[in-house]
Amino acid sequence: MPDGDGTLHLVDLHAPVDEEYLNTRNGANNAYWLFTRQNPTNRDILVNGNANSIRNSNYRGNRPTKVIVHGWSSSGTSSLNPMITSQFLHAGDFNVIVVDWSRAASGAYTTSVRAVPDVGRHLASFLTFLFQTAGGNWNNLHLVGHSLGAHIVGNAGRAAPSLPVRVTGMDPAGPQWGGNANALNARSGVFVESIHTDGGRLGIMDPISDADFYPNGGTNPQPGCRTSDCSHGRAYEFFASSVRTNHLVGRRCNNLQQARDVQCSGAALNMGNMILGKRGNGLFGMRTQAAWPF
Repeated sequence: MPDGDGTLHLVDLHAPVDEEYLNTRNGANNAYWLFTRQNPTNRDILVNGNANSIRNSNYRGNRPTKVIVHGWSSSGTSSLNPMITSQFLHAGDFNVIVVDWSRAASGAYTTSVRAVPDVGRHLASFLTFLFQTAGGNWNNLHLVGHSLGAHIVGNAGRAAPSLPVRVTGMDPAGPQWGGNANALNARSGVFVESIHTDGGRLGIMDPISDADFYPNGGTNPQPGCRTSDCSHGRAYEFFASSVRTNHLVGRRCNNLQQARDVQCSGAALNMGNMILGKRGNGLFGMRTQAAWPF
């Protein structure tokens, strides 16, 4: 499996969970980094329970808030975070919060999987404190997560006192998540979408959200990719591009096989983008180009 920089690691999916590791590396270790148009590259560090860390930052409660969560063996500095952050700040005046859960994400894959619900619950607790301290609300919140991070934002949405208005899963992690009650699902937000790019391998293939997008069939190889890890990462590249241009349009499919075959011709729904009021239901297929902006 790839880490946040695309380096491959051999993973034992039957390795026992390291309970001792989880006792010291869990959601309480989450770090929250704020980026705004006032500080687009230099993070403000927000601390759960520390009101001064929020009041002394560039956070503004009247702005929409975007939250980005990385996947396994990654961190807040992994490539998806600056890529998506820069596109959000180019497109609008947002609070962009990058969640660094690298302490729990750096264990064996099976152990990091077990950490996901706790990391999500702590994220929900932090956002509750943030809104209570400095303003903001769940109807102005968009949670975005890649791989294991997709399941984290799913857990955060379900743990929140009110559903976030939008949740986006970018190729939600597949191994150990089929039939898992802790996986991202349509109950995680008012509108939940998933972008599937390596379904059946590193990502989930089955539809799990209100709207499930299957660009280029939803599987490896994606155009321009030769490997599964490249296809897995395409999901966040597609999303980042869509934030800037909103040009990736899916067509509704009658079933999953149509989505696999990219033979969908139903109603249109744009994939990704930053629109908080986005709504839609069903499976959507589309083709993209092999390189940015796809």
